[in-house]
Amino acid sequence: MPDKPLTPDSPPAERIPEIIRLLREAHPDAKCALVHENALQLLVATILSAQCTDERVNKVTPALFAKYPTAEAFAAADRAELEEMVRSTGFYRNKAKNIQEACSRIVHEYGGEVPDDMADLITLPGVARKTANVVLGDWYHIADGIVVDTHVKRLANRLGLTTHSDPKKIERDLMAIVPRSQWIEIGHLLIFHGRRVCKARKPDCPNCVIRHLCPSADAF
Repeated sequence: MPDKPLTPDSPPAERIPEIIRLLREAHPDAKCALVHENALQLLVATILSAQCTDERVNKVTPALFAKYPTAEAFAAADRAELEEMVRSTGFYRNKAKNIQEACSRIVHEYGGEVPDDMADLITLPGVARKTANVVLGDWYHIADGIVVDTHVKRLANRLGLTTHSDPKKIERDLMAIVPRSQWIEIGHLLIFHGRRVCKARKPDCPNCVIRHLCPSADAF
């Protein structure tokens, strides 16, 4: 008998391969949008990206990385100067504090090198699983989990891939249906689709390549 056609009501595990295939075709340029040259820069940029656009972060980081090229430099920075340099990313006092304290720990516990292990990364101030997954996936090419940011959270729910709002539970649900070899890629694909098509306030459902697989399409 022929395979049963996929519908929005098909189980997530059955829909996800086609969702990934179509998103891959629609967004061949999907990748980390934060400009960086090493693991430290990516870590700092990801911390700055909380509640802030990647575009804004990319405007701040060139001067920031020029002034503080190493973890040692960030750890020894004048806090007020660091705060001023990251002010436009929002929540700048807390971000500056986390960056400086994370870099101090990197210097004293990891010889100045950003660790490549989830358990170590999440001990750093300001670093939870999302930030750790970004660094592990995009710099070290280690698939230890799936990045769950606001876009991934929104799309995973709209697509019926999860019923949860907690990022850890969403990540767990996605990891259960996405092959590990695609854990890094799926984050980029969902983020790009969220930015370009499945936007928070007004998703462009008529021009969505996975509309026929989305149980939320008719809601908009």
